[in-house]
Amino acid sequence: MEAPLLHLALVGTPNSGKTSLFNALTGSRQKVANYPGVTVERKEGFFVTPQGRQVSVVDLPGTYSLRGRSPDEEITRDFVLGKASGETVPDLVLCVADSTNLRLTIRLLLELKRTGRPMVLVLNMFDIAARRGINVDVERLAKELGVPVVTSIAVRKGGTADLLTLTDEISAKFAAEPQENSWRALSVAELRATQREADRIIADCVSLPSRPDTWTARIDAVVLHPVGGLIVLALILFVMFQAVFAWAQPLMELLNSGFDALGEFVHAALPAGLLQSFLQNGVISGVGSVIVFLPQIIIIFLFILLLEDFGYMARAAFLMDRIMGGAGLHGRAFIPLLSSFACAIPGIMATRVIDNKRDRLTTILIAPLMTCSARIPVYTLIISAFIPARDVWGFINLQGLVMFGLYAAGIISALGVSFLIKFFMLRDYAPAPFMLELPDYKMPRLKSIAIGVYTRAKMFLHRAGTTIFSMMVLIWFLASFPQPPAGATEPAIDFSLAAIIGKALAPLLAPVGFNWQIAVALIPGMAAREVAVAALGTVYAIEGGKEAAEQIGQVLATKWSLATALSMLAWYIFAPQCASTLAVIRRETGSWTWMAVTFAYMLVLAYAASLLTYNVAVALGAG
Repeated sequence: MEAPLLHLALVGTPNSGKTSLFNALTGSRQKVANYPGVTVERKEGFFVTPQGRQVSVVDLPGTYSLRGRSPDEEITRDFVLGKASGETVPDLVLCVADSTNLRLTIRLLLELKRTGRPMVLVLNMFDIAARRGINVDVERLAKELGVPVVTSIAVRKGGTADLLTLTDEISAKFAAEPQENSWRALSVAELRATQREADRIIADCVSLPSRPDTWTARIDAVVLHPVGGLIVLALILFVMFQAVFAWAQPLMELLNSGFDALGEFVHAALPAGLLQSFLQNGVISGVGSVIVFLPQIIIIFLFILLLEDFGYMARAAFLMDRIMGGAGLHGRAFIPLLSSFACAIPGIMATRVIDNKRDRLTTILIAPLMTCSARIPVYTLIISAFIPARDVWGFINLQGLVMFGLYAAGIISALGVSFLIKFFMLRDYAPAPFMLELPDYKMPRLKSIAIGVYTRAKMFLHRAGTTIFSMMVLIWFLASFPQPPAGATEPAIDFSLAAIIGKALAPLLAPVGFNWQIAVALIPGMAAREVAVAALGTVYAIEGGKEAAEQIGQVLATKWSLATALSMLAWYIFAPQCASTLAVIRRETGSWTWMAVTFAYMLVLAYAASLLTYNVAVALGAG
């Protein structure tokens, strides 16, 4: 009879290497979903022990305690205690510790022991500790804690062999009776007492080098400097946005050529008619016009993952605390806001690390103002069509500079909105002091980076194959029906439902320079921002034929004025065109009101910014 599936839970403090260990154990055998009833990301993977035992492992959110002061802590606490709705009770808890910094993890483990769950302490990054002269008496530590202790080097092949062997040994004792659960929320005095006990155990079992490593201190002297650190951060962001254009261009051109060739093949292979129009103009021009931006989105995610793995993200949060505090934000808001550059949805979910509800709410309300990857297709299309591809001062790409300016505008506007929220809504509130443990620097693990980039690229392609595809079918239908009457000389699209809808909305958008084609694109763009690019591709392809389908950027350059293009860029800095983001705001805040507030204030800002931009541009002769 086959042994039942063994359920493991990974628990640990932030930056303890949990995710690296998770990736080392599961490799590509992992899936990402949400915990039942909440929008907290749930990562589950599978592996097989040396003796053939099937194991499921869940990577729980990082936490310093089980007190439940934030949504992350609540998820971890309820999962370990077996109170999480729809979740299987873990058979074994792996408490993951950074071997170079055991203090907070040992305290967490002492608290976890009271739950009565079978437990193992995994000393991760053990090689780094040894290299720094930190000596951990593993046997004595296991005796003091009363739990098995195993070392791990998650970044090396075979670095988890001891852990896999121990998992087999524990699974053989699977039928043993669990210990009694005596856990309860600890008072501040009890937490301090637990920390003193953890410090005593560490003093008995860990010896530190006589000459501590100074590389971390040397690097921190630069990256945490009040002035120099901000310059380093600005340079990192600047290089990232330059790379979005410079590095991605060859791959984008290759993808674009592939979709052009596919469109030509369909045009030649099928007779003129609805099927040819649907495949060429609806599917290939629509979905393809979004997929070609995949290289740029991968670059954004690559930079963020590398900075996280290297240990810089926490420094950036610490560095930005003073600036963000002046705008009414907590220092911990930096990481969720930086995550929102990739996508506002995980950025909003990342606000769970912020303990105070008012700090969390403020961060949620401004997270959509960060320039997410879904805006990249819109920005790139317009910038490529209207901004010349030349260098400024001999080495700065002008298109990348404009892109950097759009990102900067999003950041500045987010800080401004946060300041207004603080001034008008939370005037009597002072943010809590910012306390953050800075992890040691370490070289990023290529396997973890590759898995992270692959997962996010897969999610983007899935979005292109579902949401964007369905919206393109709708747009093609609206732009193709009803058919023009016999003898009509105008473009067929002028008689379509899309034209009727767009022209009805055109008077509302005329003051900001938008034509009816843009109005049509903005409607399905509510499903996802990048759909607007695909919608424009479909509308202009049907209106202009094969050439327009292949060269949408050139078509825009002839159909729009520079003032309209700049107005469109201004609109997308603020526009709340992402239904998924609005849904997550409602779920995270538990309120339709805050979702409506977010939609309303962003729509007002978008219209006002576009109105100002368009009229100033026209006054300067760009109309």
